[in-house]
Amino acid sequence: MPIIMGTAGHIDHGKTSLVKALTGIDCDRLQEEKKRGITIELGFAFLDLPGGIRLGVVDVPGHERFVKNMVAGAAGIDFVVLVIAADEGVMPQTREHLEICTLLGIRRGLVALTKVDMVDEEWLELVQEDVRAFLEPTFLGEAPVVPVSAHKGLGLEELRQRISALAGEFQRDSRSDVFRLPIDRIFTMRGHGTVATGTLVSGTLKVGDELEITPWSLKSKVRGLQVHGDSQERAEVGQRTAVNLHGLEVEELERGMVLTHPGSLFPSTTWDVELTCLPSTPKALKHRTQIHFHHGTKETLARIYFLDRDKLEPGDTAMTQVRFEEPMVGMYGDRCVLRSFSPLRTVAGGKVVNPLGRKVKRFSAVVDKLAALGEALGDQRILLQLELAGLSGLTFAQLRALTCLDTKELEKLLQTLGGRQDAFLFERDNRTYVHGRLVQELCAGIVEFTADFHRREPMKQGISRSALASGWGRKLHPKLFHFVLERTQKQGELTADGDLFRLPTHKVSLASDQAKLRSAILDAFRKGGVTPPNVKDVLAPLDLEMKDAAPVFRLLQEQGELVKVKEDMFFTTEAMNQLKGMIRDFFRDKEEMEPSDFKTVTGLTRKFSIPLLEYLDKEKMTVRVGDKRRLRSGG
Repeated sequence: MPIIMGTAGHIDHGKTSLVKALTGIDCDRLQEEKKRGITIELGFAFLDLPGGIRLGVVDVPGHERFVKNMVAGAAGIDFVVLVIAADEGVMPQTREHLEICTLLGIRRGLVALTKVDMVDEEWLELVQEDVRAFLEPTFLGEAPVVPVSAHKGLGLEELRQRISALAGEFQRDSRSDVFRLPIDRIFTMRGHGTVATGTLVSGTLKVGDELEITPWSLKSKVRGLQVHGDSQERAEVGQRTAVNLHGLEVEELERGMVLTHPGSLFPSTTWDVELTCLPSTPKALKHRTQIHFHHGTKETLARIYFLDRDKLEPGDTAMTQVRFEEPMVGMYGDRCVLRSFSPLRTVAGGKVVNPLGRKVKRFSAVVDKLAALGEALGDQRILLQLELAGLSGLTFAQLRALTCLDTKELEKLLQTLGGRQDAFLFERDNRTYVHGRLVQELCAGIVEFTADFHRREPMKQGISRSALASGWGRKLHPKLFHFVLERTQKQGELTADGDLFRLPTHKVSLASDQAKLRSAILDAFRKGGVTPPNVKDVLAPLDLEMKDAAPVFRLLQEQGELVKVKEDMFFTTEAMNQLKGMIRDFFRDKEEMEPSDFKTVTGLTRKFSIPLLEYLDKEKMTVRVGDKRRLRSGG
């Protein structure tokens, strides 16, 4: 299993010298580093251990001015060697580096007590006691403390054995299989072009893979791979990897960008973070404070917004919204470090619970759901994220980022949740899911909306799909609307009559006077046949106007009794079918029909002929060519 070891510790405590003594590799590659004798940038090496294990080594700078580089290097390590010089003991960056490692979730490591050749036995014993007391409350409280001298080679063999034992016992926590490689270095290689390096934190990468460089969605392809300096066809999680990128210039890239497969990560300017203020922080962090935010190899400015309080006291933990000045990409469970804007010092860190955050109202119920996400496992993590997403739902790709679950495990859990109707797949192209409770609420909502329509329009058979979509479903994704509509029909809560939807119990019931009006209107139009009466002539004896009779006319149309040709011109369905039959008979022998032919065939005057011809064109029975008509295919 590939493993990354990192150094940590105060400036000039011998981190780089120790790495060189162990590996033979000088991590100070810059001229300025050699001239000044301090590490400025991240250095990389490897150490071959018994059993064929090649351990990646990240050497970090110790100077307080370069803590941001230290965080970038520490972000990908699996265990740490905390380096403390015997002649100086615990110093400010010793403390800060160990706090950073703690905030990043590193829980394994050992201590190298360097420069022991520069102190006497009595001093060494005092320093060891002091170091032990310092380490006791930390994750290195039980870790070995190995006295060494890189200059004279003292203790190096024991240190190698201790490192080998740590590597042999190491078990990587379960991680997502989404490929991610945060970039920590970019350079040009003669004959190859642009190369980006980093620690592969999850997933795998192969030569030829398509790549997306986030958060700016640059596209590329893997031309070649090197792992610890050796060319490989494939790189795996935990390996120091150099990626030869096709079609990109060095100037287009920067530290902090993330290599991933297309469509795997989602840029956002808002994250929800379970944030812990360090006990050593001098004062509480206030709401809306501007900070330096470190995630992976990226550093950016951000503001913190507390959702259930106005400040975070040293040692306390709270759900916090972090809003960035530029888009960021991350996954559930990622660790982050916060440093104060001024003066620069590490003040807090935490765990990302939602890297696709939305602005949240403070002191609302949403805060409790976000807090529950921090410890949620498996299916509960999925359900909470779906609940937070609401009507938008989440795609399978988004759920991978928002749960940090392996693809196969996520698919299995979604299948189980679907079987329990706790989650529903409503859109298959992008595999988009919504929470089961939301679907229940939507089904109840569309049924109530239809019931309300019946109460307002008792004379109508039902409500059209378009009216439902533009009214009740105006805020829904069209496919979610369709899913809910279909589900209510399958459950027998709505019935479809053509394009109209109604409650199964709904029947048009006419009051006695309206029932008489319906019969009177229908009798008048049936008597008229293909020469129907004028609407006013029908209503005048009844002492009614069209606005009073309009609901009955609409009902007769919905029931298929009347056909509206134009305003104030109606035919019975039987009369319209009779007219259409006359037209079809005409076209058996003729290809074209003049308006005069229509009048001859039907016996109708111009008053009826012109509106009827336009109606038949609109109904796609005939088509107008100049002043003539032709029968459409299938008309």
